[in-house]
Amino acid sequence: MVTVVYLIIGITALLAGVVAGKFIFSKNTEKQIKEAEEKAESILKEAALKAETLKKEKALEAKERFVQLKAEHEKEVLDKNRKINEAENRIRQKEQSINQKESSLDKQIRENETIKENLNRQIEVVNQKRTELEKHQEEHIRRLEKIAGLKAEDAKAQLIESLKQEAQTQALVYQQEIIEDAKQKANKEARKIVIQTIQRTAAEQTIENTVTVFHLESDEIKGQIIGREGRNIRAIEAVTGVDLIVDDTPEAILLSSFDPLRREVARLSLQRLVADGRIHPARIEEVVEKTRKQLEEQVMEIGERTVIELGIHGLHKELVRMVGRMRFRSSYGQNLLMHSRETANLCAIMASELGLNAKLAKRAGLLHDIGKVPDEETELSHALLGAKLAEKYGENPAVVNAIGAHHDEMEMQYVISPIIQACDAISGARPGARREIMQQYIQRIKDLENLALGYQGVEKAYAIQAGRELRVIVEADKVTDAESDKLSFAMAQKIQTEMVYPGQIKVTVIREKRAVNVAR
Repeated sequence: MVTVVYLIIGITALLAGVVAGKFIFSKNTEKQIKEAEEKAESILKEAALKAETLKKEKALEAKERFVQLKAEHEKEVLDKNRKINEAENRIRQKEQSINQKESSLDKQIRENETIKENLNRQIEVVNQKRTELEKHQEEHIRRLEKIAGLKAEDAKAQLIESLKQEAQTQALVYQQEIIEDAKQKANKEARKIVIQTIQRTAAEQTIENTVTVFHLESDEIKGQIIGREGRNIRAIEAVTGVDLIVDDTPEAILLSSFDPLRREVARLSLQRLVADGRIHPARIEEVVEKTRKQLEEQVMEIGERTVIELGIHGLHKELVRMVGRMRFRSSYGQNLLMHSRETANLCAIMASELGLNAKLAKRAGLLHDIGKVPDEETELSHALLGAKLAEKYGENPAVVNAIGAHHDEMEMQYVISPIIQACDAISGARPGARREIMQQYIQRIKDLENLALGYQGVEKAYAIQAGRELRVIVEADKVTDAESDKLSFAMAQKIQTEMVYPGQIKVTVIREKRAVNVAR
């Protein structure tokens, strides 16, 4: 670095001399030459002085850097030595613990070997005793077979079969005794409660279909309803969501829809349009909208009137509206509102007979099918949806549980839940309450008879009283009196688990006893 500085200074002096020379030669005066020399010497002195100063500064910096690096190195060495010492200490401790574990393991191994030797000696003794016992047992079995003249396996099979038959007979006897005892104790009170409940309830029924017939004064009105190129009938179907069927039926139009509220809106709208005589798309939309609003008011009025008549208070407005919607819904031909009112009355009477809360039972009976009239279709069953709606609108937990459990889709947690289920079945199973399609009825009767004919020893089977009773005639030489009781019970259980039917089915097994002799 110093050499470079000297070179720079020399080059600077040289350049200065050249400049001075040029100046001297150009002016040709000695005075100027001397001045230039003096100036060059002063420049050289200053450059040498600066170079010496710079050299000392760099030397000091180098010493400081060396001292710093040396201190850092010594610190790193100390840290490494400390870590090495710590690692050596840990290794020594681990070695000591390993040595202790090795000594303890050696001791355990020696103890285990001693235990193993003892166990082997005991196992040998047990095997010897087992062999002797098997020999004695075989000798004993041979003696028994010799005395009885029967092999052990055959004797075991006969004993198991006899015990099985005896157990089945005893179980059937006990089962029949328990059932008879339960019937004797519960039948009287149950009949009393159910009969009193039914007698005190009025049964009002209506039959609802998916088709409503709209009667006309003349067939000429059909053309007005259809309109030019069918624009009127298309407007009615689009606004109401109901299919209009105009066929050769005289003075009648069929309104087809699964939603009874829509059919009612369409029927009332057509009635007003025909009476007014002005039938066109704009008028149709106006009349249908007005009719829909009036029907909503009517639904609310029906719900409020029903709630007041039943003496139910504090019901949410949405639930009141759904109660009104039940008026336009049917289930198996039974009007849903009438069924719910009947169930509510039955529940109140039965709860009173049992000493329970009649108002709460009546409330649950009215709302038990509320899930059948939702505003939006869901994938939930009507029982679970009804429970969800009741919970949403702040109903009592007992009412919510009774609604959700009346088809065994929820666990019954309150006493009124089985009452709701029983009253729902009573209202639906009462003769005349619901209608059944003829094909389904005939198929159910056939399935009932075929189920009975599938049992061994059954000669004939007849379903009587509209499928409420099954008469089974068995062959006397194939079925005994005890087996006939067993057969009746088995058929009743199979019908209960495999078939769907309203009410209950009585199974009667008839066995004819014959005494036959021949005179020769």
